[in-house]
Amino acid sequence: MRTTLALLILLAAAPAANARDYPWGVYGGGLGYSGDCSYETREQCLASASGRWNTYCDVNRRVRFKQRAAPRRAS
Repeated sequence: MRTTLALLILLAAAPAANARDYPWGVYGGGLGYSGDCSYETREQCLASASGRWNTYCDVNRRVRFKQRAAPRRAS
């Protein structure tokens, strides 16, 4: 039972450890507002969108609207 529980915890934590904001996403169709943003290049995104009806590629909204950290002041 402990082994099963430990395995489930590790599997649940794996996607969070690999989470990253890729720069390109496919939007539209039935993908919802957040789309499918798992593409590193525009070409990858276009290839994925080309086989779907009513979809388009754009810059990942999370990357586009990410606020930059304020510069640190030297003390």
